[in-house]
Amino acid sequence: MEAIFKLAGSKAETRHWAGGPWNPQQQHGAAPASLAAYVAEQVPTAQPMRVARLALDLLRPVPIAPLEITTEVVREGRKIQLVAIHLSAGGVEVVRATALKVRALDIDLPDDAAIPPVTMPPPPTGRFDNPLTNSSSPFVSGISMAEAKGAFRTPGPAAVWCRTERPIIEGAEMTPLMRAAVAADFCNGVSSVLDFTKWTFINGDLTISLSRMPVGEWILLDAESWIGPEGAGIAFGKLADTKGYFGRAIQSLVIEPREAAS
Repeated sequence: MEAIFKLAGSKAETRHWAGGPWNPQQQHGAAPASLAAYVAEQVPTAQPMRVARLALDLLRPVPIAPLEITTEVVREGRKIQLVAIHLSAGGVEVVRATALKVRALDIDLPDDAAIPPVTMPPPPTGRFDNPLTNSSSPFVSGISMAEAKGAFRTPGPAAVWCRTERPIIEGAEMTPLMRAAVAADFCNGVSSVLDFTKWTFINGDLTISLSRMPVGEWILLDAESWIGPEGAGIAFGKLADTKGYFGRAIQSLVIEPREAAS
């Protein structure tokens, strides 16, 4: 499968596979989120560290166009590193992200510190009916999803297993953080409480916090949305793999009737 981005130095060529559900000329939020995750992990550290938090502000709609990537180490310490990532299109910044890395240590934890295991049905192992097979979003066409609780097109909380199949970066292996970033950005879609044909509920940001990196290809997103009366809302969820829960994600939503958003 063709990758979504092709990197050449500080530039990212964007292919049409990045397209999202709201506008065919704009990227799905998971595309720049996974790109920012990749870039953050490429920034060297003085000692072994891993990303504990990835936060993105989607300053403007991200076009399907070449992106300029800049990074800055905001804080370099013995225990943490804070990295800023900027994605620009045509000289205009469209995404501003920060990645907080923490020192990686092998430690023995007491038994009572264990995180509860996942009790939902496990991800599929063979052929299955993908609820997103007929999605109009090119980006979504490269994702497999299997419902574990609720249903993707049924309003209300839901949980789905996600597997990213299309490569994000040409020639680069998909990292666990990138897989988590892709799954996390589906919070608002998985747990929508509004009719997609009548409302838009675009996220203006995405924050992912991780207690550890996920393992395997399948990521579980157990999501819920709360909608306020003044055009705002939040979508949030727990992230897990077949070993158990490892993180949380939250998005701030902009709510509009479709006639007002057009």
